[in-house]
Amino acid sequence: MKPGKAIVIGGGVVGASCAYELALRGWTVELLEKGTVGGGCSHGNCGYVCPSHVYPLAKPGAIASTLPLLFRRNSPFMIRPRVDVHLWGWLARFAASCTAAKAEDTSVALHALLINGKIRYEEIVAAERIDCGYERKGCLFVYADRAHLDAFGPTNEAIVRRFGYGGRLVRGDELAAMEPTLRDGLAGAWYFECDAHLRPDRYMSGLHAALVRRGVVIREGCEAKDLTGLGGRAVRAVTNHGEHGADAFVVATGAWTPKLSHMLGVKLPIVPGKGYSVTARRPARCPAYPMVFEEARVAITPFADGYRLGSMMEFAGYDDSMRPERIALLKDSAAKYLRAPEPLDDEQPWFGWRPMVPDGKPFVDFSPRFGNVMVAAGHSMIGMSTGPGTGRLVAEMLSDDKPHLDPAWFRIGR
Repeated sequence: MKPGKAIVIGGGVVGASCAYELALRGWTVELLEKGTVGGGCSHGNCGYVCPSHVYPLAKPGAIASTLPLLFRRNSPFMIRPRVDVHLWGWLARFAASCTAAKAEDTSVALHALLINGKIRYEEIVAAERIDCGYERKGCLFVYADRAHLDAFGPTNEAIVRRFGYGGRLVRGDELAAMEPTLRDGLAGAWYFECDAHLRPDRYMSGLHAALVRRGVVIREGCEAKDLTGLGGRAVRAVTNHGEHGADAFVVATGAWTPKLSHMLGVKLPIVPGKGYSVTARRPARCPAYPMVFEEARVAITPFADGYRLGSMMEFAGYDDSMRPERIALLKDSAAKYLRAPEPLDDEQPWFGWRPMVPDGKPFVDFSPRFGNVMVAAGHSMIGMSTGPGTGRLVAEMLSDDKPHLDPAWFRIGR
């Protein structure tokens, strides 16, 4: 398609990345966001840019290891009891995706998206001079239990064999020297040097400024309600502030995408997975490395001027209540791994909804309803990592450029 005017619906990292890449290719871009740009799940996540996360949640053994947690009190994974036919259908599809063959297929797609996302981050941060604390320090995946630590070995070998990178096993004195904030007696860690991290809210602020510099019109508080079409193509976005016409449209609305099924002509298997974080002033004894405490499902990110704990997966629909007990569980779980955790100052609790898909692969494809409407949604727990790669792929597909990834991996109806 020849560059014309494009409307991007959704101002998270995926939507903003799409707008940025389209503007680079000569499109006139308008970004519609019902809240504020970067104000949703792109705001309070742990900021990991993580090629290490190459395998999806849906893999052999996932049901056996996760199902007991879903109904346990004070569990990092939880289903809040309610009647939700869409969720139970999603869980059935998740279970069907937990095969070795499907996990391997998904890992190939995610690897390509993650690696290209990391490359694009470094290019954008440098080109736009975004001050977001981007660091290539890697990530420590820490285990308290020796059996759990060793059990990851075959998976790591598979990653190395297939993709040429992986984690390095760190035990005992070496782990204590690398990360003195960890308590004694832990089994060890796998160190993925390939990973990086950034402060997501500051990256989004910098990307917002870059969009403005490149002429993108940003309309916050502008909620898309529908698309009107003519001859199999969308011509206008109907919003709470009137109608906006364009030659092409991108719907990048994350966990809210199921509510826009009428716009897209398809009901995608996306459910909201509620996550929490707490951000605080950087403590005196702050970890040097980003870390994931595997058994507790808790992640830590040290920033230059702050410190963030994040995790939890709550299938609670679009429940918008802040639950203090979940924040307390985050802190209590992290404390079991840290030598002398300090009280956190200036705590800022947060929650957001991740757009969870059963097989772990996002949808990046044209809508079956309109031939000039693209969907870019369903990035599960790696949206921050994959946003720039997704934005580039969307812009390539709309501009009829050769895609840098195989779009078939991310098609609707797969």
